[in-house]
Parts: sequence; structure tokens; C-alpha cells
Amino acid sequence: MRKPGKALLRIAAGCLLLITATGAHAAVPQGIDGPINLLLVGIDPRGTHTIPLADSIIVAHIPADRDGAYLFSLPRDLVVRIPAFAPSGTAAERRKINAAMALGSVTPGRDPSAEQGYELLSRTVGQVTGIAKFDAGAVVTFGGFTKIVGALGGIRMAIDQDVVSEHRRPDGTARDRLPECRGDHNCLRPYTGPQKIYPKSDKPVRLEPWEALDFLRQRYGLPRSDYDRQRHQRQFLTAVAKKLRKHPEKLASVISAAGKDLTFLGGGHTAAAWAAELKDIRITEVRSIDLPGSALFERGKYLGEKLPPATGRFFTAVAQDRVASFLIDHPGVVTVDGWPPRPRPQRP
Repeated sequence: MRKPGKALLRIAAGCLLLITATGAHAAVPQGIDGPINLLLVGIDPRGTHTIPLADSIIVAHIPADRDGAYLFSLPRDLVVRIPAFAPSGTAAERRKINAAMALGSVTPGRDPSAEQGYELLSRTVGQVTGIAKFDAGAVVTFGGFTKIVGALGGIRMAIDQDVVSEHRRPDGTARDRLPECRGDHNCLRPYTGPQKIYPKSDKPVRLEPWEALDFLRQRYGLPRSDYDRQRHQRQFLTAVAKKLRKHPEKLASVISAAGKDLTFLGGGHTAAAWAAELKDIRITEVRSIDLPGSALFERGKYLGEKLPPATGRFFTAVAQDRVASFLIDHPGVVTVDGWPPRPRPQRP
């Protein structure tokens, strides 16, 4: 059982697909046209031999007219049907969607393959959303996240609600574990002692790499738990994209810092080619979409999360590249920017 609180964004490098890059003066490649759907994934492997789960799953939809972008997250605990996958030898099964990355990454006799895991995850996300095939994507690890933020010299972003850290003291050091939880990684909330606090601020505040990582981990105490955390992840991704748009000279150091912790899947095109194609996207028009997920219970047992049937209409609009009109014509199906938060019933 994995420790809670590990759903990190860890996909800051995915913004390479949304910004003006050092390769922006390259010729626009053939074949990148029409609406674009990107799959950005964060994983937290505990070593090269560890099977990774997809802790963060964000879809970026870019309309054919390139007028901004739409970001939405799929809950990592969303219960879905994961298809059979021949490369890993796994059968179809009903599980939480984050397991698709783990099942797909299995390579008998070798270390897990992030690229192979991404393929099964993308197929699974495609079944949920109706997106037949993602045009490109990125997978970044826990370690890559802190390296990327460090290469950026920290990040500035608004804090839309008070957030109290479950994991860090005010000085950034790790909180102590409760005596009964020492050596027990199955404790739900094993920490004790002073806590780092991120106060609400409408004005952007600067976060050091460790602060950004810590802030994006938090869900306990938030009105909508993991759904609030997902929103913070999307806000952070947008903040990184804006910073790199303003300081494109930092891109090279960001890519270098990520190193092997970043797996870029360009659908046959390089990162520079993608940057050239998407260089004119209006970063100020990036919209964060909050999906109305809720707890799924069967026979009184919590299994994970579910999305209401109406969400399917939003997914259809994404697949048909008519998100802007859908949001105008169908208010309430999803929430743009996800604020103010809606209180979420507590699990029994």
C-alpha cells in the first residue's frame, strides 16, 4: 500500500508543449494541425526497479484555432476498466485508473518502462474521455519535479485557499512520525508536530522547489480533498508555462535538469517541433477545468472515485473540439477554474 499524499504534479516539463521554446524559430512541422490533445503524467517510482503508479493525470486540449488551452485532471482513484495489454501481458480488469501506468510498464526480466506504461494509460484515458489517440505526452518523476523547479529558480503563483502541510515543518524539514507509525508505512496520517502553512494570497507568492513540491502534495483539510489538490496542480502548470514564456532562455536548463526523469513522447515530432507549432498559444487563455467527481461505494465499501454521466458530454465536446461553446451552452456540467470549492461529503 502506497503512502497517502503522494499525488504530486511532477509534470512541470509538460509545459514545454504549451510555451514558446528555444526551438520556436524552427520550421513548423507537417502533420501538427487541427485540435491537439496532450496527456501529461506524474509518477513517483521508488527506484528504477519499482513499478510506477500514475499519481497525476492531466489532459491538455488545444483547439484547432490555437486560442488558448483547456486543462482538466482525471482523479487518480477513478474506477475504470483498464484494457488488456499485450506488451506487458496483463489482462483487462476494473481498477483505479492510476494502476494503468503500473500494469503497462511491466517488462518481464527488465526494469519497468515508463513509455510502455504511458501507452496503456493513454488507452485507458482514451476510453474514459473518448479521445481516440493523444497527439503527444510527457511523463516526469518525483525527482524530476524538484529539479525542474530548481532550474526555474522557484515559481510564483497565487494561493487560492489556506493550505496546511501534512509533511513539512515551517523550516522545510520533515515532520516527526507518531511513535505507533514508525516503521509502519500503512498509517493513514502518521505525522506530528509543527506544520508549514501556505496562507491564501491573491497576489502570487514565490515558492522554493521544496515548497512547490510540498504545496502540491496537500489534500488533507481541504474542502474537496484531492480535487482541490488537482486544481492546485493545474494552476502550478499554468504558472510554469507563463514563466517559461516570459523567460524562454531558461528552457535549456529546465530540460537539462530533468534529464532521465522526463520521458517525452512527441508522436513522431521533437519537443522543438511541438514548441514551434504551439508558440502562438495565448498562455493568458489557459483554462483550468474542474470535473465533478465523487466517491464510489459498492456494498458500503469505498472503491475509489466516479464521474457523473453528464461529464461524458464534456468529453464529447473535447473530442469534437467545441469546448468553448459547450462551456457557454452547458453551465454547471463542469466548473471553469474550479473556484469557489464545493464542500465534499466526508467518507464514513
